[in-house]
Amino acid sequence: MSAGPASPPSPDRLVVAEGFDEPLGRLKQFLAVWIDGSDREIRPVLQWQFLGRSKYFRPATLFACHQAVSDRPIDDAVVRAAAAVEMAHNVSLIVDDILDRSRFRRGVLTVHCRFGQLRALMAAGYVTAAAYELVAADGFAVRRLAELFKRLAVAESLQWRLRRQPLGVEDWRHLAGEDTGTMFETCACLGTRDERLRHFGRLLGIVYHGCDDVGDVRGAVGLGGGGEQDIRDGILTLPAALAIRDPEAALEFRDPSPGGLAVLLRHMESALPAAEDYLDRVAADAEAEAVRVAPRPDGLLRLVRNTRRLSR
Repeated sequence: MSAGPASPPSPDRLVVAEGFDEPLGRLKQFLAVWIDGSDREIRPVLQWQFLGRSKYFRPATLFACHQAVSDRPIDDAVVRAAAAVEMAHNVSLIVDDILDRSRFRRGVLTVHCRFGQLRALMAAGYVTAAAYELVAADGFAVRRLAELFKRLAVAESLQWRLRRQPLGVEDWRHLAGEDTGTMFETCACLGTRDERLRHFGRLLGIVYHGCDDVGDVRGAVGLGGGGEQDIRDGILTLPAALAIRDPEAALEFRDPSPGGLAVLLRHMESALPAAEDYLDRVAADAEAEAVRVAPRPDGLLRLVRNTRRLSR
């Protein structure tokens, strides 16, 4: 069975194409110094989680939002805010990997498989504290991080409670907006130091989340891996929300039979063109919001278009 279009450029190359290689280099150096100065008991866990595997898409979004509204260079304060966001993102990855029972992330053993669940959870707590410590003198950043962590906790709990319920696309959009969208909202707010690009960030996060959903189905169909956890756990992804409009798919989503996951996956593959069309519309909304709000929207438009390419 075909895996769909050729593989898109990696997120790493897309970020470099945005022209943020220099501030991202400073961010990587900042994180490396922070890890080197961490307690030696936790340091190997942090090195395993942080060094060499991140796409840095969220910091790049923060940098793009900064440049869209300000002619000031990306200074150390902006890099520190990006580091705090990257820390929060990695906390969410550690928890997600434990919840999903994932053995690998981007081809490398997950932290809980490499070091054990207790050390992974303790590392997540350590990183959370470090993120707040990093921006302790910045009340605006502290409030945005607090909002982020609270909304992520609610979104993950809601997503898990609603699993296997045959809900619709608008339900998926709400979940995506409160999960990935919240992270990108935070990047937008920290980049501009106000709320003006918050809605843009939410739309960009929904596009990113949906592209990830579509990419997972393409991987599961074409490569035998990638989207199995969400299908197994009955998580409402965009292709699932579209597929379960069909009664057969809805039944298998709610209560899968022995061969039901394969049936559901076929329905989800059939829903991919509709999912791509939906993401095109959300991406167009994000571009319109960037033009409406930002004095210099070109970087934001490139960011939306590069993000949208991730599922192609």
